[in-house]
Amino acid sequence: MTDTPRRPGSFPDKDTVLSFIRSSTTPVGKREIARAFKLSGSDDRERLKDLLKELEADGAVERGRNKRVAPPQSLPEVAVLEVTGVDPDGEVSARPVTWTGEGNPPRIFLMPERRGHPTLGAGDRVLAKLARINDRLYEARTIRRLDGTVGRVLGVYYPAADGGRIVPTDKRNKTELLVLPANRNDAEPGELVLADLLPAARLGMPQARVAERLGHTAEPRAVSLIAIHTHGLPTDFPPAAIREATHAAVPSLTGRTDLRDLPLVTIDGADARDFDDAVWAEPDPDPANQGGWHLLVAIADVAYYVRPNSALDRAAYERGNSVYFPDRVVPMLPEALSNDLCSLRPHEDRACFAVHLWIDRHGVLQRHRFVRGLMRSAARLTYEQVQAARDGAPDEATAPLLETVIAPLYGAYACLWAARQRRGTLELDLPERRVRLDERGRVAEIAARERFDSHRLIEEFMICANVAAADSLERANMPGLFRVHDQPSLDKQETLREFLTGIGYALPRVPRLTPAHFTAVLDRAAGTRESQLVSEVILRSQSQAEYSPENIGHFGLSLDRYAHFTSPIRRYADLIVHRALIRAHGLGPGGLDDAAMAGLTDIGEHISMTERRAATAERDAIDRFTAAFLADRVGALFAGRISGVTRFGLFIRLDESGADGLIPASTLPDDQYEHDERAHALVGQRTGRIYRLGATVKVVLTEADPLTGSTLFALPRSEADLAGRLVGDANHPLQSGHARSAPQGTRSPGRTTQKQRKRGR
Repeated sequence: MTDTPRRPGSFPDKDTVLSFIRSSTTPVGKREIARAFKLSGSDDRERLKDLLKELEADGAVERGRNKRVAPPQSLPEVAVLEVTGVDPDGEVSARPVTWTGEGNPPRIFLMPERRGHPTLGAGDRVLAKLARINDRLYEARTIRRLDGTVGRVLGVYYPAADGGRIVPTDKRNKTELLVLPANRNDAEPGELVLADLLPAARLGMPQARVAERLGHTAEPRAVSLIAIHTHGLPTDFPPAAIREATHAAVPSLTGRTDLRDLPLVTIDGADARDFDDAVWAEPDPDPANQGGWHLLVAIADVAYYVRPNSALDRAAYERGNSVYFPDRVVPMLPEALSNDLCSLRPHEDRACFAVHLWIDRHGVLQRHRFVRGLMRSAARLTYEQVQAARDGAPDEATAPLLETVIAPLYGAYACLWAARQRRGTLELDLPERRVRLDERGRVAEIAARERFDSHRLIEEFMICANVAAADSLERANMPGLFRVHDQPSLDKQETLREFLTGIGYALPRVPRLTPAHFTAVLDRAAGTRESQLVSEVILRSQSQAEYSPENIGHFGLSLDRYAHFTSPIRRYADLIVHRALIRAHGLGPGGLDDAAMAGLTDIGEHISMTERRAATAERDAIDRFTAAFLADRVGALFAGRISGVTRFGLFIRLDESGADGLIPASTLPDDQYEHDERAHALVGQRTGRIYRLGATVKVVLTEADPLTGSTLFALPRSEADLAGRLVGDANHPLQSGHARSAPQGTRSPGRTTQKQRKRGR
């Protein structure tokens, strides 16, 4: 903490003292506050005592047992923590063992252990010193590890002669747990349970105690439930947040622009659960902009309902974003907002935050203007409906809108698309698996989502609005959160260049690569047998997009400035951008507060983490649904492609369903295989057979476990020679040589989801 200057003879007001308390990384007492504001004498001490009592009565601070004060529901300086897991970047997260506040506790990141100390794992408990980053995020440093600590396991309970067994849902955990009758907690056979590990005995099976029963695994919703609990997704909103949401109401027109006469429409997928953006376009009537267009993008005004540091705000920040599963959504906001007041339903008044966009005939943004308004959607349309109408087959909903609404939207889109083509973006439009469930919640079909021009239309409108938001913040010199995507590192560029050269493609050596250089390679490979391989290795070379107050541009979109504006109903980053714009342009209540402005770096890091967490949970759920879909086809032969190569095996993606699975290296035929990481290949030590990323292969399904999401394949013995020719043929341009270089990394690649494309990545 730093001293706060004080004018002689002045006494700080409540807001100033409260700001100091909130900015402190630890709870503070009267002594620290008096020192900071240079208070002395009995009069000052009494006034400070009364002021702190007022803040406590207002609910602005809470007083701990040591008489120190902190913001409500803050954690103490020292606490016992339980490790909850390690994220893909190796960061250790934890939760307090004791928590009495409403809802879920703040998120805690543990600093790396000192050299020589054993690493922490899920279930370990430590005594740690905490430093508050903001109301929902803490950093902690381990003081000491506590002996005899226990962990928590998610699994399925089955009865046994000596009590029961718990089979973990984590496919990496093969250890069954013994549950004695006294520790069963009335669990029923086949129930999904959370169980506490008991201190290990010297002999016998490890034991556990059932702590929570979550429902039967036979229920269709069990798949997403496993993903939710495995990744620690918050699901229950605090009562205070529910109250705030249910008491909200559509605002009056006072201080707002009336947009209700404009035929704004929402365009989403048929399975969309919320409608938070609407669009409209017309030819620009300005004679100085011949061939140009006037666009309007209207977004639900979430900032009006979710005010800074409210219970709703804290709950939304903790989640960071909504998480989408085939059978449910874990929303960032309660349903009273996400499915009602912030969903732009047809023919209902809704508060919106809108941006007018004027583009020229080349699709270049000329100017923009942000307004808070009241709108009334003219129609809820789907991508399929809009595309069919454009292609000459309108239905009852689209026929009246075809000439006045849909045709202008496509006219503006044509200009935006032309601008995109000219600036050169990275076009890695990989297929997205869509799991369709039947009426009973069972998997009916897994297929790639169709991609129409109507999808691209909405994507381009959203990108244009996002660019305007970033430009507006920079022009106003207003801090905010940008969606940044760095160019590939020099090392990754070089290894990619070497790999592509080895298979006959050239990535130029220039001072600065652009997305157009990558797209040129992709275009050249399109339609060839190595097309998939080229796409995979270019994808692996890219940096990961994230949120940051420091604008470094968006490499993939080839844009100098970019900020997510278009989905505050499901992304906290967009809510921050809305608040920053509201404050920058003086657009009424709900603007960005000083505390958030000071903590934007931490906010960006937190919501980048929650985004990765959500993506992993969604992918895990898809894997489990896919395993359920394939479970009755064990032994069947499938065509697929190698989508990832690791030292322990080959990831296979099936052509038919897009399902991912593993061929363990130990099951590959007739040899021992070494992992050539730079070439993304497994190479037979004796035969020289090569299994390389992107190659086609036929596989037999040997295991599909919906409980763990584990899908295993094997090369069919009768097909082994064929597989060798397909994958390891020395005459095949992808297979010759053992030491071709490729970008490092062995994870099976992610996909650009429809939601990411629609909202502009």
